[in-house]
Amino acid sequence: MQIGRIEGATRVLGKSQGYLGLPLRDEVIDCPVNGAKTPCMVTAWTPTPDEIERMVSGAPVYLRVLGVSHPPVMLTVGDAPEG
Repeated sequence: MQIGRIEGATRVLGKSQGYLGLPLRDEVIDCPVNGAKTPCMVTAWTPTPDEIERMVSGAPVYLRVLGVSHPPVMLTVGDAPEG
């Protein structure tokens, strides 16, 4: 997966630590577990043609979290690009 440019990005994480830099958008959602006005961060990822081919063939998408404590996460699919 390639890091995408998320519309309305509010900051970039990790660049000062030597990573490529991950643009993200800070949001507030109504979460059924954590309640109304739960803060969250949203990033965009773009699969390569090879990854798309593998996903269409049934390959899973993995989420890798660095460290030993796993925060709550959500995976969703955004809208297809126009044009």
